[in-house]
Amino acid sequence: MSEGIKPIRRVVTANDEKGRSRVLYDSPAPRVKASAFKKGTGMTDIWMYESSPAPLGGDRDDGNLPFHFEPPENGGRLRIVQSDSRPAVYDSARDEFITPEHPPRKTEGGTWERGRQNLYTTRIHKSETLDYGILLTGERILVTDAGEHLLKPGDVCIQIGSWHAWSETSAGSQMAFVMMAGRFDERAPSAAGAAIPPSGTQGEPTTGLRRIVVIDEAGRSKAIADGATPDVRTDPARPGFVSARMWVTDATPVALNGLRESLHVPHALEPPAGGSLCRTATFPPDDTYIRRTGEREVRAFFEAMGSPGASTYSRGAPHPYMQKTRALEFALVIEGEITLVLDTAEVTLRAGDTVVQRGTNHAWSNRSTQPAIVAFSAHDAAW
Repeated sequence: MSEGIKPIRRVVTANDEKGRSRVLYDSPAPRVKASAFKKGTGMTDIWMYESSPAPLGGDRDDGNLPFHFEPPENGGRLRIVQSDSRPAVYDSARDEFITPEHPPRKTEGGTWERGRQNLYTTRIHKSETLDYGILLTGERILVTDAGEHLLKPGDVCIQIGSWHAWSETSAGSQMAFVMMAGRFDERAPSAAGAAIPPSGTQGEPTTGLRRIVVIDEAGRSKAIADGATPDVRTDPARPGFVSARMWVTDATPVALNGLRESLHVPHALEPPAGGSLCRTATFPPDDTYIRRTGEREVRAFFEAMGSPGASTYSRGAPHPYMQKTRALEFALVIEGEITLVLDTAEVTLRAGDTVVQRGTNHAWSNRSTQPAIVAFSAHDAAW
């Protein structure tokens, strides 16, 4: 493992020959690219898919492939970026790594950049992608042409092919990025006049509810939303459960031109055909509800979430909220402790752990005494 880079635990699931969910891998993610000039900074690849629908079968490790910054032309990837803390004594005037801002240019790897980099701030750059950026630990500053936004754990940034940079604070950070192929020249359908769900929260958003949506307008980037997502769902049978939908795509590659909103797409737990879904969920301790929750309550929840077919409830199941969808789902534990329940195994996860769920039957069980917060990015897939 590269010096100074924290190993990222990665659990990958699969189905056995009888169709039962199982653990395929449970180990540190092997593909790590450390910074060439700064200790404690680097990227860890978790998973990649080359096309949509993403494949769910096979035993190949699609998180241990040759490194490339951009995602596949018709697919996507999940990567975690670790950044070092910015010392209080840092003096940018003495930073030999500073580069001045310059006119936009395209790199060999396909990323567009404008320079203005230093040891603790990335270059201004953009990709022909739609990205879900999810802060896992620490703090990180999103820099746009219009201003700066401080992110804390659980905050989600939706980058719509826009110019941006990332600047570090004294806290350092780990941040997950789901990068999905996009097309600058393809016009997105207008969401004007579409019904956007009303917000279910008041005041400042709590952990796992904030989203920042960043676009380019006349060649300059700005945030058009920064606050609690308007699409927040609860479960009457589980007081304290919250599902917060952040963004939805309905095709891969994503049409980026004119894209401004996506939450008018009908609500579901699985992504649209060819698309993706980003959401966070807060899971209350099982002991607060599980003894009084049965088939009626579980089926009512999945119906209300727009995914009645996802439930695999049975009286003999290891958890009442067992579910299965035809999706490649990335799960990132933000806060607390939670157990991934499968047909043949159980895995206890803690903040910083990741899961690659490959169309497997599962449930999320909180056996602690405190809420657990998990971020999800689900992608259309096929067996």
